[in-house]
Formats: sequence, structure tokens, C-alpha cells
Amino acid sequence: MEYLLWVLLALLAYSFVAPLTSIVMQDVPPAPGLFLATVVFLAIASVVMVATGTADPSYAVSLEAGYVYVAGAFLAVGILAYTAALEIGPVSIVVPIFGMFIVGSSVLGILVLDESLTATRVAGIACAVLAIVLTAGGD
Repeated sequence: MEYLLWVLLALLAYSFVAPLTSIVMQDVPPAPGLFLATVVFLAIASVVMVATGTADPSYAVSLEAGYVYVAGAFLAVGILAYTAALEIGPVSIVVPIFGMFIVGSSVLGILVLDESLTATRVAGIACAVLAIVLTAGGD
């Protein structure tokens, strides 16, 4: 259950990303903003890799690295589009719609990774979609 502490920390930290990005996007276009945020991310990730002894260059050329590079490309497209949306749209609508990636990832996990589809998961996915529609909906 150690993962719960990590996911709660991620939730807390990531909750600040959209509002801060929205503020920044008033003066900085999405691509430079994302570039600068990525520089900070890379600096912190580098320190973590050195501190934990995981800065092994062989990871970059392993067979599994191909999946990482493809995931990185999807991440770049997704985050660039997300920051562009935050530049022109309200956080209270953009973030819930972006949050639909949870549903997309769940469905892909079931279809591609052969994870089980249970009635509880179907209900959870339906509730997530309903929550996003209600949260992002107008007055």
C-alpha cells in the first residue's frame, strides 16, 4: 500500500499544474512554457536518478526503451495540446475534459493489456464519464 502515499503526493502536486500553467500561458506560449517546465522536470529527475543510483545509460538502449520513446511522444503531444487548451480555455472545463484520459487509459488497459473487465470497472468508468460531463458542463 506504499503506492497510496506516492499517488496522494502526485495528486497534490499535479493539482497545482493546471492553475499555474493557465496563469503562465497568459504571457508565455504553450511550447516555450512546456519546454521550460520540462527543463525543471529533467533537472529534478536527474537528481533523483543520481541519488537513487538508477542513472544507468543502458536503459536508453534496452528493448523496453522503445515503449518509453513512444510513450514520450504521446506525452509530448498530450501535454502540448493540454497547455494550448489551458491558454485559451477555463481551467474548470479544460481540466475535467483532460481528466478523461483516466477513462481512456482504463479502456486501453482492458483492451491492450488484457486487464479484467468487471461490472465494478464498467460502473466506475461510467461514473467517471458522468462526473466529467457534469463537472465540465455549463450553467
